[in-house]
Amino acid sequence: MTTFLHPGDRGYDEARSIWNAMIDRRPAVIARCRTTADVVESIQLARTKNLELGVRCGGHNIAGLAVPDGGLMIDLTPMSAVEIDLERKIAIVQGGALLGELDRAAQRYGLATTAGNVSHTGVGGLTLGGGMGWLARRFGLACDNVTAYEVVTADGDVVRATADENVDLFWGLRGGGGNFGVVTSFEFRLHEIGTRALVAEFTYPTKAAYDALRGWRELNRNAPREATFTASITPDGVTLGYVWVGPGGEELLPEFRALGPVVHESVEAMPYLTLQSRDDNVQGHRYRRYWKGHYFKSLPDEAIKALIDTPGVAASLQAYGGAICDTPDDAAAFSHRDTLFEFVTAVRWEDAADDEDRISRIREYAAALAPYAQGAYVNTLNGEAIHRAFTPAKLARLAELKAKYDPANLFHLNQNIAPAAVTV
Repeated sequence: MTTFLHPGDRGYDEARSIWNAMIDRRPAVIARCRTTADVVESIQLARTKNLELGVRCGGHNIAGLAVPDGGLMIDLTPMSAVEIDLERKIAIVQGGALLGELDRAAQRYGLATTAGNVSHTGVGGLTLGGGMGWLARRFGLACDNVTAYEVVTADGDVVRATADENVDLFWGLRGGGGNFGVVTSFEFRLHEIGTRALVAEFTYPTKAAYDALRGWRELNRNAPREATFTASITPDGVTLGYVWVGPGGEELLPEFRALGPVVHESVEAMPYLTLQSRDDNVQGHRYRRYWKGHYFKSLPDEAIKALIDTPGVAASLQAYGGAICDTPDDAAAFSHRDTLFEFVTAVRWEDAADDEDRISRIREYAAALAPYAQGAYVNTLNGEAIHRAFTPAKLARLAELKAKYDPANLFHLNQNIAPAAVTV
């Protein structure tokens, strides 16, 4: 049964708090849903009362799109169950589960599917945008591993989308974001990966950053699919490395040591669950946050120079390729499968007086890299045009799909795709 929270109720402020403390919106009502029927009831209530509708899972969207000011927020967090079907090697995951809940349930059997890098991220938001993670180069994106969705549409209908059922919706949910309904259940394909991961990181001084990054770029060309190359760029230098899931991985270490003078080296074998939570921030909801992202389909020397010329902020690169490219481009809404590296520049702070300075630095850095970018990950868009995330043909197809399943754009608090105009 749905629990409805209103301003002043116990638990209301906690339920409306998300990962970015800059967002301080107050819904008129928060519907804490426990079942699919509760979601149906909440959507019908929003339509009847003409309330703007938002959907919250992990609350990691940087723009705070889950929280409608004066509207109705569907809070899926009570729907967090994960069931492992060992015979089929499938995880059945409720729409409000966090990545850590999925990882822990699957790892009891040495299994996993592609998930993100922070365990308190919502499964739903990550997957609907595509879902990059440490296993993507071996097994594809999170959305590539979904075999079935249960969705509540804008009309309150409960439908199932698979490769054989509601095929158009299945296509759109694989990277099209939360535009087509509320997903109350996912079924993920699981893979035998064991329980071990290796994280290697090498820090090089600023004077060696350019040559080290060029060498790292070249090493990535022939990197095994088990390895996901990473780079962190700061004003003090660069840290280059890789994450390897499964046995082995040490064979790449000599090549990284040869990239330049290493001022610090960290090579650590760890449980996969530790890898998946090592970037968690338990106090993350108190910080103010801002980020920008790009997709790079090549990394020319000029882009490397621009990366190093940082205006006092940090950036990261994560390698794509491998199994991400195995899925035919037209098989899913997700675009830019030929991306080489994903770039993100992000900052967090606590004092509101620093907002303008922190945000302007990120914008400046992202703008300097924009000439080398081709597209962006839909989950990192932050007030930018939706066309950056999709090819024109896919965006047109998504608009037609939106017109079919949500013609009034009830689900617009997302990386929104406007429904195609209906011609008479």
